[in-house]
Amino acid sequence: MTSFDTSPHPSLWRALLALAVVFVMLATTGWTALKGQQETTPMQASRAAWEKGRIDGHPLPDPESDPARLTRFFASLTDAQRARLARRYPLAVGNMNGAPVDLRYRANRIALGQARSVERKRMHDTRLTPAGQHEAGRRMNRFEALMREDRHILAFDPEGSGRVAEVFGDLRRAERVSVVVPGVDTHLLTFQRTYRKYSAPVGMAKSLYAAERAASPTTRTAVIAWADYTTPSGIGMDAATARRAVDGAARLTALVRALPGDTPVSLFCHSYGSVVCGVAAHALPDRVTDIAVAGSPGMRVAKAAHLGTSAHVWAMRDADDWIQDVPYLDFGGLGHGADPMSASFGARLLSARDAEGHAGYFEPGTDSLANLAEIGVGAYRSVDCADDTGMCRAGLSGAMAAGRA
Repeated sequence: MTSFDTSPHPSLWRALLALAVVFVMLATTGWTALKGQQETTPMQASRAAWEKGRIDGHPLPDPESDPARLTRFFASLTDAQRARLARRYPLAVGNMNGAPVDLRYRANRIALGQARSVERKRMHDTRLTPAGQHEAGRRMNRFEALMREDRHILAFDPEGSGRVAEVFGDLRRAERVSVVVPGVDTHLLTFQRTYRKYSAPVGMAKSLYAAERAASPTTRTAVIAWADYTTPSGIGMDAATARRAVDGAARLTALVRALPGDTPVSLFCHSYGSVVCGVAAHALPDRVTDIAVAGSPGMRVAKAAHLGTSAHVWAMRDADDWIQDVPYLDFGGLGHGADPMSASFGARLLSARDAEGHAGYFEPGTDSLANLAEIGVGAYRSVDCADDTGMCRAGLSGAMAAGRA
């Protein structure tokens, strides 16, 4: 979904869904039960060390504590004590909702340095195949790039294909916060691309950040490229079910609840990311004012009103987006429900003119990006609707005003 630009044939989707039914049936009867134990991951090791740790003789709080409690804990420490915790438990602190934003940046830079050292050794590990050594080199280079002083890494986990989140702008002082939630095949190595950069989370977020600043130069904004969930790989069974979305929704909700301040938050959910946003919607705090989906396979509900959120729900789809050929259904947990672009769903439908297919919604100069930016700064009167009636602005402040020329 994020990485695919050519349209899979509708019959392929139906075959995949049929195959997924078989796998689901096998799984529920125990035939595909996984056996064996996994090794302790770096994140687990860091959190376990934190749970046993102390600061000047005092025990550390449960890392799963309410973010407000963790915020109070860190506020009670000196700068030296906070820095000490970041050095001792970088992965735990760097991913701890409630820890100060700047401290998370610092801790994740330390964690990235440690992960880089691991991959540097793996590059020369003769037990690995040449392909494995090459992969280690790619990961090392990505970690090194993320460590740059001008980058602000809010979350990082090197385990498996990896998870990461990056902030553009000043998150602490922002008057509006936007979160970009990407779709399938998103991981550390696809977090940023040189070729077709606006199809990857970093390019999406940077493009949105620039467009928001252009739309409202006086509004302090921050945009988060949020790839801090394990996405489906390709268009197989994981992409046809909500399994990955359920975990992603919990992580997304935790992120939003821990964001500093009480400024409005907008979610921009692309492809399978819209499934994540749909599952999360009912649990999100009221500060989430907008949920906008682009190229969506569905949000796991029949109608926007069933999402259980007070946020405005927006939807857009380019005329050439192959996602429209995916069956919009929900059968035994397969499929993601109704088409958010259908009239019966009840979303506010936005223009996506010039979006360049499934992966081009954040391309500069497109109606889709301009609309997302207007939503991000709260300028609802300026969005362009998918039709000429202006219905997507109905009931909103300034709704009778004309859209962009």
